[in-house]
Amino acid sequence: MGQGFTHFDSAGNARMVDVGGKQETAREAVAAGTISMSAECYELVRRGGVAKGDVLGVARVAGIMAAKRVDTLIPMAHPLAIDKAVVDFSFDDAAHAIEIRATVGITGRTGVEMEALTAVSIAALTVYDMCKAVDKSMTIGDIRLLTKSGGKSGTYRRS
Repeated sequence: MGQGFTHFDSAGNARMVDVGGKQETAREAVAAGTISMSAECYELVRRGGVAKGDVLGVARVAGIMAAKRVDTLIPMAHPLAIDKAVVDFSFDDAAHAIEIRATVGITGRTGVEMEALTAVSIAALTVYDMCKAVDKSMTIGDIRLLTKSGGKSGTYRRS
């Protein structure tokens, strides 16, 4: 499986990968995750009845903001001027869960997988923060990369 870890030099020291010589290409990553909650909390979020306001609207903005700030959170991430960041939600009534999906795109020298994964994570944490007065037992999980395209390694699709 591949070349090994790219964020370490031959002596095992952490390093930021040098992307200076890479070709700029169109790159996109899609990530997803879920937040499960009690039936009561789920219905409040669906109806927009949480006292703190529009939970998913705030979570969407938080996810987009997070995608733009990954380099301040993850030590070896490059600062990127991303071209697009979209955060969407879908409801699973049977599981009382909300799926969060983030799509991030750039024309650049490095991919945006971390930006998409971070957008999902922060959107989920924002839902938790806004709903914790109703349900502290919410569960965030299954955060994963679904697809990525562009760059030397080409296209990846989760099977």
